[in-house]
Amino acid sequence: MGELFTNPLEWKALVQNQWIDFIRVHVSDIGGLTPARKLAHFCEMHDVKTAWHGPNDLSPIGMAAQMHLDMNSHNFGIQEFSGFNEEEQEVFPGCPEVRNGYAYVNDRPGIGVGFDEKKAQNYPPVEMDHGWLFSRLPDGTPVRP
Repeated sequence: MGELFTNPLEWKALVQNQWIDFIRVHVSDIGGLTPARKLAHFCEMHDVKTAWHGPNDLSPIGMAAQMHLDMNSHNFGIQEFSGFNEEEQEVFPGCPEVRNGYAYVNDRPGIGVGFDEKKAQNYPPVEMDHGWLFSRLPDGTPVRP
């Protein structure tokens, strides 16, 4: 539960009352790694596991950051992982990868994923319909896209 959550008040009661087994928020929507780490600790106190949201539009850098968070959370449950196509692997050397059903980060320093600006120029942005992104009303109320 939690893909549309952006504020601690949205998950506090669910976690404290153990109404969920897994918290599934989008790390960048809640403010990044520091708030995600705090949420993981809060969930750990209430026996709720993490299941960070990993949709197919999450960059390899974002996925690697989440996977490093997974490896450092005692209450890691599961990681949603969509994989990366050849173009993404070309532009982002060091992408996390799946082998034998398990996702792995590499052993390079830091997050371990680079960004090749020259190769990225081969893939100019395309105009897309992002209507599914609008999952909140102007007052912040979550709605189904």
